[in-house]
Parts: sequence; structure tokens; C-alpha cells
Amino acid sequence: MQKLEAGQVAPNFRLKNSDGVEISLKDLLHKKVVLYFYPKDNTPGCTLEAQDFSALFSEFEKKNAIVVGVSPDSAKSHQDFISQCSLNVILLCDENKEVANLYKAYGKRMLYGKEH
Repeated sequence: MQKLEAGQVAPNFRLKNSDGVEISLKDLLHKKVVLYFYPKDNTPGCTLEAQDFSALFSEFEKKNAIVVGVSPDSAKSHQDFISQCSLNVILLCDENKEVANLYKAYGKRMLYGKEH
């Protein structure tokens, strides 16, 4: 898949949410969707990102938008993450990273000049 441009239709997918209910992207298209990928629940950077999105919930709502986070974590992990951090974003389970790979969400990382 090529990089998505603004206004381009994103490829559909189906993943389970934190309650284990399967949701497709098409199910959410009654609103604008802010889709973000993150590596792991309950890590410092990912927690801050999810909390920041949650803090802006009413702003997204005013713009008829919802925020959807996708990570390889399980539904149970997402439930705990939502509960511990008082999140109000939708979290989806991409345990095999199929959707992340479809969207080319993760690239090679550089740390101390080395590619990982």
C-alpha cells in the first residue's frame, strides 16, 4: 500500500476491540476517524499519547470525529489500559500486526545511529 493522502479512502479492516467485539473500519465511517498505531499498552510514550487523545475527546466530538488506537496488545491488556488511564478512545487488537503492516505503520527505528 502507498502512503495515504488527505481525503483518500483508507483500506478497510476488521479487528477486535477491548470488549472482544469485532469492528470494521467501515462500521466507524459514520464519523471522521483518527486512526493511530502504537507499539504497546502501558508504556510511557504510548500512555501519554492515549491520554492526550482522551483529553481532547470533546474537541474531536465537536468535529464529528472519533479516535481509534491500534496495537498488538490483547483485549484484556486494552481493558486494563483503558481502566488504569481513564481513556475514552477506542482501542483495537492487532495481535499479528496485519493491519499495521497493511498501513505500513511501523518502520525501521534508529537508536544511537543503528537501525533496529
